Amino acid sequence: MRIAVVGAGIIGVTVAHALLDDGHEVEVIDREGPAAGTSAGNAGWIAHMDILPLASPKAWAHMPRWVLDPLGPLSIAPRYLPRLAPWLLRFAAASRPSRIAAGSRAIHALNAASLPAWEKRLEALGLGHHLRRKGILSVWTDTADFAASAALHARQAALGIPVERLDPAMVRQLEPTLAKGIAGGAHYPTGAHISDPRQFTEALADAARDRGARFTVASVAGLDAGEAGVGLRLADGGGILPADRVVVACGAWAKPLAASVGDRVPLDTERGYNITVATGSLGLSRPVMYEGHGFVTTPLDTGDRIGGNVEFAGLDAPPNWARVDAMLGRLERVIPGLAIKDGTRWMGFRPSMPDSLPVIGRATASPRVIHAFGHGHYGLTQAAATAEMVAAMVMDRPPPIAAEPYAAARFKTGF
Repeated sequence: MRIAVVGAGIIGVTVAHALLDDGHEVEVIDREGPAAGTSAGNAGWIAHMDILPLASPKAWAHMPRWVLDPLGPLSIAPRYLPRLAPWLLRFAAASRPSRIAAGSRAIHALNAASLPAWEKRLEALGLGHHLRRKGILSVWTDTADFAASAALHARQAALGIPVERLDPAMVRQLEPTLAKGIAGGAHYPTGAHISDPRQFTEALADAARDRGARFTVASVAGLDAGEAGVGLRLADGGGILPADRVVVACGAWAKPLAASVGDRVPLDTERGYNITVATGSLGLSRPVMYEGHGFVTTPLDTGDRIGGNVEFAGLDAPPNWARVDAMLGRLERVIPGLAIKDGTRWMGFRPSMPDSLPVIGRATASPRVIHAFGHGHYGLTQAAATAEMVAAMVMDRPPPIAAEPYAAARFKTGF
């Protein structure tokens, strides 16, 4: 079939490969081109060990402190609060114990398949050299929070996720740079990251071109689905692009396209910030999560990246670079003598659903349109597994992961 994939980020380009596997003719359409958005500036983690939705007891425990700090790990622009209110109501509903349990099962199902799916995909394309297997470390600066994390680690271990709890001396043995203020840590030896998000996504796009995929720079204004196919209405008088099937994989910009095929989804954007400094500046050998502080560090091939934060302010507000300075201040508390003066700053848009689950599945108004967006913090992690699900749906095969938890129809139940 002739299949149009809307979005050339990590989800879209990986979906293109899965469709090419089945012999389809694939065109990837993006408003800027491959790796132009969040897929260029994320932390580079394949965080397959995560099992909790954002709407979890851990998040709620920190929420009052975070929200009261305008430069804290989570902030909401006051002018944006009325627009965000429906999302927040859904987020509150997703915080019920039954919904957290269901969400955790669905996150684990997708994340557990993620690393094997990536290994299979990268081996087939000869791109395995982009994968870094150095593990992932979480550290705590609060003794009570570290003690409370034991329950989560027990759940992860029961699910077959290797995790090692570390005292402060053991943390310093792994990462001597973390020399002060550490209450404890957790090491995930199977955690992985990639060389550099932009380079990785571009390499996947180049490989898709080599396999016959076409890439078009254009904005898609809407979808007209009929019995014979789907017409993609291009913006600015670009005409109609016909396709047999369409995959909506344009992240934070997917909401109006989903609505045009019958799915009103509570998609919003978490604005994330980072700064990338010279390689080795932090003296860390593996990715580190700073629990309770809302940011991470990653030793990418192209530099040491410090990033995180959740800022709800929409797609149009200018960046607030003071948030980067605040992250650096928090990092200085655990890395003595750190003095970052230069670096490349970046802000991007995570496509966020209130239950922390992506939207994957056929559109309500047409089975010819398949959604693959809303992955939040897990776009890179879940891209290869998502692509396998999408390819199966296109061919009416049973997907490798039960698709019901990710369907857009879940938002029609009142939850």
